[in-house]
Amino acid sequence: MATTLALTHEQLESLRQFDSCTIANAVERFNVRLRNTGFTNASVRCMFPEVRPVVGYAATARLRCGEPPMVGGLFHDRTEFWNSIVQIPAPRILVLQDMDDPPGQGAFVGDVHAAILRALGCVAYLTNGAVRELPGVRENGIQLFAGSTAVSHAYAHIFEIGTPVVVGGMEVRPGDLLHGDQHGILTIPLRIAGEIHGVAEGLRRQERKIIELCRSSSFSISKLKEAMTSLR
Repeated sequence: MATTLALTHEQLESLRQFDSCTIANAVERFNVRLRNTGFTNASVRCMFPEVRPVVGYAATARLRCGEPPMVGGLFHDRTEFWNSIVQIPAPRILVLQDMDDPPGQGAFVGDVHAAILRALGCVAYLTNGAVRELPGVRENGIQLFAGSTAVSHAYAHIFEIGTPVVVGGMEVRPGDLLHGDQHGILTIPLRIAGEIHGVAEGLRRQERKIIELCRSSSFSISKLKEAMTSLR
């Protein structure tokens, strides 16, 4: 659980200096997972691409909107769910797997729930389902990663709180460290999280040198070949 491995505020803020692609490249350098895992696929998109990268720990649950809950789960009665969110270290990112088929028949997060999430220390919301009331959510300072938009919340209800989920092809467990921006969102393995900044900074310097070479009048394939070896 992330409570024993939580990064300092300074470390978390340092990760926000990089886009998610650079963070993904840095994670690859540690060879701790397959390169086709650990990030969302194209079924999930960032709703506010102009916003700075967000970093936070995952609070998870599952969601249905297409049908009423079997028992309980009143729209305003979510105390257990809210309490589960604050058990995760701040900053937090709420991750809900929409179990409807197809997902997105209703939207759990709109402007009101964005305000609630902000008050609970959340910086973003990730779902394979839908979101709504985008201007109000943006005003509340919550970033959104979602599969679609919807007009209504329909029968939105939460269940299986605090369980591992899969959103956009990415598995997320409670307490996982997430980084996201206009490109998508990925998990950062906690055991290497403290080392990511230094590796990402080195990769960024190397990439800048290659870009500068390609723009220079002294460009040649031999020089490009030499420069590219630094990225291996």
